Amino acid sequence: MSPGRATVRSWLIWLTAVFVYLLAVFHRTSFGVAGLEAADRFGVGAAALGTFTVLQVGVYAAMQIPTGVLVDRYGPRRVLTAAVLILGTGQLLLGLAESYGVGLLARGVLGLGDALTFVSVLRLIAAHFPARQYALIASFTSAVGYVGNLAATVPLTLLLAGPGWTVTFVSVGALTLLVSVPVVLRVRDTPLGVPEPERKPVHPALLARQIRAAWRVPGTRLGFWTHFSTMFAPNVLTLLWGVPFLVEGQGIPAATASAMLTVFVFGSLAGGPVLGTVISRHPELRMPIVGGYLGTAAVTWAVLLGWNGHVPLGVLGPAFALLSLGGPVSMIGFALARDYNPIERVGTATGLVNVAGFVATTVTSLVVGVLLQWTGGNFRVSLLSIVVVLALGTWRMLVWWRRARAHVFAAEARGEDVPVRLTRRRWDGEVPAEAAAVAA
Repeated sequence: MSPGRATVRSWLIWLTAVFVYLLAVFHRTSFGVAGLEAADRFGVGAAALGTFTVLQVGVYAAMQIPTGVLVDRYGPRRVLTAAVLILGTGQLLLGLAESYGVGLLARGVLGLGDALTFVSVLRLIAAHFPARQYALIASFTSAVGYVGNLAATVPLTLLLAGPGWTVTFVSVGALTLLVSVPVVLRVRDTPLGVPEPERKPVHPALLARQIRAAWRVPGTRLGFWTHFSTMFAPNVLTLLWGVPFLVEGQGIPAATASAMLTVFVFGSLAGGPVLGTVISRHPELRMPIVGGYLGTAAVTWAVLLGWNGHVPLGVLGPAFALLSLGGPVSMIGFALARDYNPIERVGTATGLVNVAGFVATTVTSLVVGVLLQWTGGNFRVSLLSIVVVLALGTWRMLVWWRRARAHVFAAEARGEDVPVRLTRRRWDGEVPAEAAAVAA
């Protein structure tokens, strides 16, 4: 059960945990400015460099459900400690790597450490803060992550140009390992006065039952498709295809293209806390906001891909600013998982939700690359794959929005407490309560 109010201790625990998340984002995005140095160091071309990103995001996505289960079984403090140690080890390995294979292994290790972080922080928020503050603190957490993104741009570029590859990454890895000390000393899984839950042995059958129980909840499924639909397009652009699209597809200088991508960072930094405040005060607006963003994203992509000739910077800037809000809006998926699952299953449900956007990112990034090769570098055709994935996610989100609403109405009819009071609309119809828990 969540506490009635947040204490100073709660905030100190969050600050410690969110600093680990900041480091994770820094490590995740650090390769974006180290690409040229990596190509020289490992003697590889653009295709091999792209594998670094796809591997790391793939490992991250594959580990989200196991991470959620681990957090529920062993507690976020232990998992977060493991995350810091793995991140530091991965960055040390990258700093010392002199071959492509070892460098690839290092990025895979970093992806593993990164994967253990965000779900752990969200689980701590769920335990130490009132439910009404969950969306707001989660949005602040996401915003702090973008500070890590910024640290992985100009500061890291200057370090690579000065001390060089090995000194930079070995130093960062060593400092990351030291952060495990405050995590062990400061972070606690439960509020003061609440006993630690009993940690039972992990059995495969029990784990499978835990995952199935979370997945059967309509609110979890709605959170999954919300996250899938909203966060993948900004990721595809910022992690891999944004600069090539601007430079090769739009004829923009590389320096200007890199600067344009900072719109995603500042848009998310500004939009996250604002959105978190709104949905914390008015949780009934969560899904209308998701629907509004998806409609806006569809129009934005229609403009970008339908423009005759090169898109002017005066259009690209606002378009990227609108698309950047997908990151903050995706936080609504985690709020849905938190609201519709018991606290002992929130980690598992959060992991299920978090896997969605990164699966969409990985698949779409690969498809864009394949289409670019098939079409001889036609970005207009290749980026249509983003629109297709957006349409798929929107359709499934709408299906589970309706089913989740039916689930809430059925619970109200039985006299049960519900996290959000909804007003029945004509389009709700008379959906049987049992239908809300059956997969499409």
